Amino acid sequence: MRTKIESVETILWDKWLIVKITCEDGTIGIGEGGVHGWQRPTKTAIDTMSEYLIGKDPYLIEHHYQFLYRSSHFMGSVIQGALSAIDIALWDIKGKKLDLPIYELLSGKTRDRVRCYMHIYGKTTEELVKDARIKVDLGFTAIRFTPYSDDFYLYKSLSEWTNDAYQRISSVIDEVGKDVDICVEIHRQMNPAESISLAKKIEKFDIFFYEDPMLPDSPSVMKQIKEQCGLPIATGERFTSIFDFQSLLELNATDYIRPDLCLASGISGCKKISAMAEAKHIKVIPHNPLSPISTAACVQLDASIPNFALQEYTGESEYPKNKLLTNPLKLEKGYLIVPDGPGLGIELDNESISKIPENPKVLDTPIGFDGSVKDR
Repeated sequence: MRTKIESVETILWDKWLIVKITCEDGTIGIGEGGVHGWQRPTKTAIDTMSEYLIGKDPYLIEHHYQFLYRSSHFMGSVIQGALSAIDIALWDIKGKKLDLPIYELLSGKTRDRVRCYMHIYGKTTEELVKDARIKVDLGFTAIRFTPYSDDFYLYKSLSEWTNDAYQRISSVIDEVGKDVDICVEIHRQMNPAESISLAKKIEKFDIFFYEDPMLPDSPSVMKQIKEQCGLPIATGERFTSIFDFQSLLELNATDYIRPDLCLASGISGCKKISAMAEAKHIKVIPHNPLSPISTAACVQLDASIPNFALQEYTGESEYPKNKLLTNPLKLEKGYLIVPDGPGLGIELDNESISKIPENPKVLDTPIGFDGSVKDR
């Protein structure tokens, strides 16, 4: 039996923004808005959109997206983060109402488990190598890291910067061996010339992907990097729509795409983006720096597309992430098991949510040794 939306609630929980959409029959859908670090304005956008949603049929997911998307010509990450959170929650409702996982409503399951890469960390080379060993011993067959100091903006020369990166990558590979995929994250902290210089230095290594080697402003310049660096490029985590990805894919400017389900129009948008990439023989590595809700949404997409490559996973066994759900996803030797439950296959722990307050963003843009502003 169909129902109508009764209420829309937004919750600032630790570093993340959760949305709960409740229907008149008691069905609750959950979603997450992914404007990393800017949850408060995204919350305001969802609260504004809720006036339209109340009283509407939750099944009309694409219709609601189009209505809200076209309600203003002023788009961007805050609006798209809000629309993404709503989209995920509406899919969760539809799955629960029909007693089916979301992937069954998209195209059916293409895999039973989802291969993940795990982040590794360390201020020094020794710490980085130690963490790499820990993560590989847990069963992960792919690891990702930024291959230089967190204080990169204090390097006095490009040579110092790239030599440090080379040494860290080499040391990690020496520790974990050649059967583990190495993913290198530049975090947009280099300009094209700098990232090409580093890429040429590490071409001898078997790098799975070289992520965000520049700011995401110019697909044409990203193509130049791709053509010159000799490493597979991965990018797209800051894109907010199918049209951003269209420009990237039309120029053949990347080897992997990295859509964020909590930013790039939710499950609906990222299913479209994945199909666009499939037509270009490009695989998908969903961006996922957020809460276990984002992870659950990613897994539903990963399970439904043929061109899935890897899933970003930051670990969910520690506080506060381990307090968010009553039935967290199962991780087995570096793979997330695709759940069989309806909707997203997860449920919120409402008691824990009420006890953990917001942990708001602090502006910490780095300043270089010469006093200039750098990219975080």
